[in-house]
Amino acid sequence: MVLLKLADTMSGGSVPILIGISQPMTLTSSRPEIAMTALEASGQRGDFPATAPAANPVFYRTYSRRTSSGRESWNEVSTRNLQGLQQLGKLRAEEVALMSRMQAEKKALPSGRWLWIGGTDWIERAENFSGAYNCTSTNLVDWEAFGLMMDLAMMGCGTGAVIEPHLIDQLPVVRNPIKIVGVTDIGLTAAHQRQEQTTHSIENDNVLIKVGDTRRGWVDSYQLLLELCSDERFAGRTINVSIDLSDVRPVGETLKGFGGMANPVKLKDLYTRVARLLGKAVGRRLTSVECCLLIDEAAVTIVAGNIRRSAGMRQFSAEDLAAAEAKENLWQQDAEGNWRIDPEKDALRMANHTRVYHNRPSRSIVVEAVRKQFHSGEGAIQFAPEAIARSNADLLTTQELRQEFIGIYCDQGKDEAGRWLQTNHGPIDASELEHRLGRYGLNPCGEILGADFHCNLAEIHLNQIDPCDEDGQADAFKAAALSVACLLNHRFEVPRYRQSRAWDPIVGVSFTGLFDFFVHAFGTAWLRWWENGRPDTDEGRQFKQKEASFLIRWKKIVNETVWDYCDRHELRRPSRCTTVQPAGTKSLLTGAAPGWHPPKAQRFIRRITFRKNDPVAMACMDYGYTVVPSQSDKDEQGRLLDDPFDPRCSEWLVEIPTEVSWANLPGADAVNINNFSALAQFDFYMQVQSHYTAHNTSATIELREDEIESLGEALHQAIDNSEGYISAALLARFDAHNATFPRLPFEPIDANTFERLQAEVVNRRVRSNFFEALHSYDQGELMEAGPAGCDSDKCLLPLAKPGS
Repeated sequence: MVLLKLADTMSGGSVPILIGISQPMTLTSSRPEIAMTALEASGQRGDFPATAPAANPVFYRTYSRRTSSGRESWNEVSTRNLQGLQQLGKLRAEEVALMSRMQAEKKALPSGRWLWIGGTDWIERAENFSGAYNCTSTNLVDWEAFGLMMDLAMMGCGTGAVIEPHLIDQLPVVRNPIKIVGVTDIGLTAAHQRQEQTTHSIENDNVLIKVGDTRRGWVDSYQLLLELCSDERFAGRTINVSIDLSDVRPVGETLKGFGGMANPVKLKDLYTRVARLLGKAVGRRLTSVECCLLIDEAAVTIVAGNIRRSAGMRQFSAEDLAAAEAKENLWQQDAEGNWRIDPEKDALRMANHTRVYHNRPSRSIVVEAVRKQFHSGEGAIQFAPEAIARSNADLLTTQELRQEFIGIYCDQGKDEAGRWLQTNHGPIDASELEHRLGRYGLNPCGEILGADFHCNLAEIHLNQIDPCDEDGQADAFKAAALSVACLLNHRFEVPRYRQSRAWDPIVGVSFTGLFDFFVHAFGTAWLRWWENGRPDTDEGRQFKQKEASFLIRWKKIVNETVWDYCDRHELRRPSRCTTVQPAGTKSLLTGAAPGWHPPKAQRFIRRITFRKNDPVAMACMDYGYTVVPSQSDKDEQGRLLDDPFDPRCSEWLVEIPTEVSWANLPGADAVNINNFSALAQFDFYMQVQSHYTAHNTSATIELREDEIESLGEALHQAIDNSEGYISAALLARFDAHNATFPRLPFEPIDANTFERLQAEVVNRRVRSNFFEALHSYDQGELMEAGPAGCDSDKCLLPLAKPGS
């Protein structure tokens, strides 16, 4: 072990770091000239670390709001959101000071949604509380659940839905066909004359729905259609429905309070598509796939409406074969060989699909599920008994109790497991017991467990913290824990969400940059161990012990901080406080490898999506970054466009050369990250799952075809032995099948290419101050309203066609 000096990109100095390698060296995160320009670009020295060249574009696109004086700086965003937390959480002065310092140093941040909306007047209103949360999950048991999910998505929340038979069998029978006889144009009414609430009138079998010019107005009109289809007053007769959209504000008008601009281009189509779906189910209840399509049709409308993209998780029973095959043949090929998406299924692309197992699946089932995911990216396996056991950690306080519960649940069923809980850990009210046994709902990225819940997150950027600085680590985890504890003071208006929080308050303290942290802590020997598959050697066992010691200590700090806060404020303690989210966009603020995952490479081109002519993208061009059309922009022959100003181009990709903070560590370049095996990734995932995470660890494990059997075997063993596995996404590596995808979000490059591209950036630069460049283009309102509910890099990847 020797002492290294890690460049401190915030101050220009250096801090000592203990590294497990055999020779001294100096680790610099970036070249001096790059470091200086990155600091200058922020408009305030020290805003973002030099290892995060994408920070300015991402921050001003995603987290900075427009004010009367222009775009918010990082300091202004921090001040705003901390004031909101202080007011909501009744924080002590020393707690605010700690959280302020951690935000200033980019070491501990609240959720992406809170960065955007925290401290605004809008979030102070109870009907908007959900807008503070990245993600949610809702049990699909009534028509209101569909409306709630649309409402949540319009506030920027990702929406999870459990769509199993014992839930959707509670939905009413579809009795009445609905015919949409007319839909007016949008925006015909002057702004001062528009009504905000949706109203309707009924005359015989004719219904007129006048849609209000609010989020709730959209939602109520959608939910009303669903309620009409089962309204017994119509006794099975066709209902003729007219939709009046004249009061809905047109494209381009400001969404006051929430932020962004209206874009109701898909709203007119929503009603006809919903009516068509309901019409197929007349005389029976909806199927699981029809339920999914109804949710996703609303999501399509919202994506075009007022947030950047929607995010969804749909959980189906493992025995539901129709749901398992819902995305089969999504792409179709005509006689000329051209690909198209089945328009009746197109909306299914809005969400991930997961198969829920309530018992231990056989090895062959697991391997086949892995194979299916490799080829389609769909059908992740969730082991519900482990999720339920973890979600009852306040009763099942030891691993032995959890395993006993899982054994009873798998062998004797849910009802017997409930009786065992009552006998050994009761008395429990029947409604609460049902809730406890249903806590396997997942948010869209799969890192939170519960039922009818809101996902309350914060995140530590471990790549910013010295591995030898235990006090600094403790400060970061304490600050993050306090930020999530504050939101437990929200009292939701919707009864099911309010009751769920009363029974099961949920927080999730996550981290990003874990891989970077361990490279800085253990050096290139740890990287080589990874490249060898993380084998069970003497060295490997020592590494795993050291990894575990960090993870266990961090978890303890989080639990103690959250529980102390709850005790002082007379709030119910959450039974589980730690998780790991995907950390896609927010990790770019510090250049962290996302979540627990390894980076894509030591150096790569990072491509970030913007709408055409976006002011932030224009500033990127002045700053020297290249801009190219997105993958979706093609000519008449289907070839990608090259000119970003081509009239046919609608979306831009900003290309940013990037290197990780340890790229220049001697020996690091000799390790090929792309060769990290699926089993090594799974082993590290389970390490985090076992020693840090109390909910679930959001994971995307990349594999090649020859790894399907071995990974399937590892998954089966983890489930069979109740080792803590719940759910993970599996994704075929892009070099599988010799597939090529142009203009990917990540393109690995070597050191020489990075040097050349970075020099070209500097040579093209016409403005050295990013904020000044942005100000020269920054006119009008933001099109988008904050970060999306789901923040996974998997969402950035192209949807493969059959055979790709």
